[in-house]
Amino acid sequence: MKLTIGHLYPDLLNLYGDRGNIQCLMKRCQWRGIQAETIAYELNDKIDFSALDIVLLGGGSDREQMLVCEKLKEIRKDFKDYVEDNGVVIAICGGYQLLGNYYKTDQGTITGLELVDMYTEQGEGRLISNIILKSELFEMPVVGFENHGGRTYINDNKPLGKVLYGSGNDGKTGYEGVVYKNVIGTYLHGPLLPKNPQLADWLISHALKKKYGNDVELIPLDDSQEKEANAYICGRFLK
Repeated sequence: MKLTIGHLYPDLLNLYGDRGNIQCLMKRCQWRGIQAETIAYELNDKIDFSALDIVLLGGGSDREQMLVCEKLKEIRKDFKDYVEDNGVVIAICGGYQLLGNYYKTDQGTITGLELVDMYTEQGEGRLISNIILKSELFEMPVVGFENHGGRTYINDNKPLGKVLYGSGNDGKTGYEGVVYKNVIGTYLHGPLLPKNPQLADWLISHALKKKYGNDVELIPLDDSQEKEANAYICGRFLK
């Protein structure tokens, strides 16, 4: 078995160690004997979504999101087709905002990919904190770090989780992230996946099942260190 991961615009969208998410996915595949490769796409590269099993869209500043805005218009249809065909996507912070219809900032409106029916608007002040979620998808809490000025509204879509500590999508609703088909969008940096092995395996598992069928099962790994790191964060901030 083999998985191909597409990393979109890592030269522009790579805040807070988001590249570590790629390394985590690669390692967790390799430890199981699953071949894995990553293709990094720069701004002028043509993206063949049919060749990709997982897509990572990382975080970037408003300025960097503006730079990729025009390029997104060129790939929107192909990306949308990939998502609707149950392609696996993990989108972090700025990448999460770009999944939606638009992001309205002080510098203007960034047109989104329109992959998920949601939108983001600039709020007063930044939401900066460690953050802990309880997600229906996982037994373990989801932990990370958030730093965003945008407030994201996911309409009728399913959130990734309920906020136990931190601010989340908008600092008011008590929810964070979005789940749509095999797409997960979230504000959690850190990087996200090394501290949340169940989320990493969710992405790998869904990619394998789409490619090879629903009978594929992941071999369990020794996640004792990852669980310890996760538990430390929860113990520190949840009283």
